[in-house]
Amino acid sequence: MPEGPLAPARAALVEVSAALAARDREQLGRTFERAAGSAAHGEVEEVILQSYLFLGYPVALNGFAAWREFSAERPAATADDPAAWEERGQDVCRAVYGGQYPRLRENIRDLHPDMERWMVKEGYGKVLGRPGLSLADRELCISALLAVLDVPTQLYSHLRGALNVGASPDEVEHALRIAADVSTDEACGHAQDTWRAVQKRVRPSELT
Repeated sequence: MPEGPLAPARAALVEVSAALAARDREQLGRTFERAAGSAAHGEVEEVILQSYLFLGYPVALNGFAAWREFSAERPAATADDPAAWEERGQDVCRAVYGGQYPRLRENIRDLHPDMERWMVKEGYGKVLGRPGLSLADRELCISALLAVLDVPTQLYSHLRGALNVGASPDEVEHALRIAADVSTDEACGHAQDTWRAVQKRVRPSELT
C-alpha cells in the first residue's frame, strides 16, 4: 500500500474499499489481513456495508464472507429509526455536496424522481449517515471505490465531497494512489484527470 498522509487505520479502510471494487478475492484477503491489524473492526464492517450502495448486495455479501475469516466479532443489528432517515439524509447529502446540493437533487429528480428519493433516504440517510465511521472516512473510501470502478462523473462529486467534509487534498491524493494499486491504467488516468478537474474548480482555501 502506498505511503502517504493518511493515518494507517484510515488508509487500511480506503484500501478495503478499493479492493472490494476490484473484485479480486486474493487481493481482498491480503487487504483484510492488513486491516484486521490496523483498523477498528467495526469500521471495516461499515466500509463493507456501505459498499452495497455502489457495488450491489452480491459484492458486499461476498466481502463479509471473506472478512469473517479475519474477524471473530459478530456485530449486532444497529438500533436505528427509519423515520429519521429522510432528515438525516438531507443533512448528510447537503454536507457532502455543499452549494451543489439543490442542483444535485434537481438533476437526479430529472432522471427519475424515485431515484432522488432513494438517494437521499436510503443512500445518505440509512447508510452514509450511520454512526460508526466519520463522514470524511466514508467519502475517502467511496472516492477510492469509484476510482477503481472508473466512473468519473460520480468520482468528481465524491472527491469534492471528501474535501467538503474535512479531508485534505493530500489525503484525497493518497486515497487515489491506493486505488491505483488495484485499478487498470485507463481507470487511473481517468481518476487523475478527474482530480485535476476538481482542483481547478474548488476554492483555493479548500486546497490548503
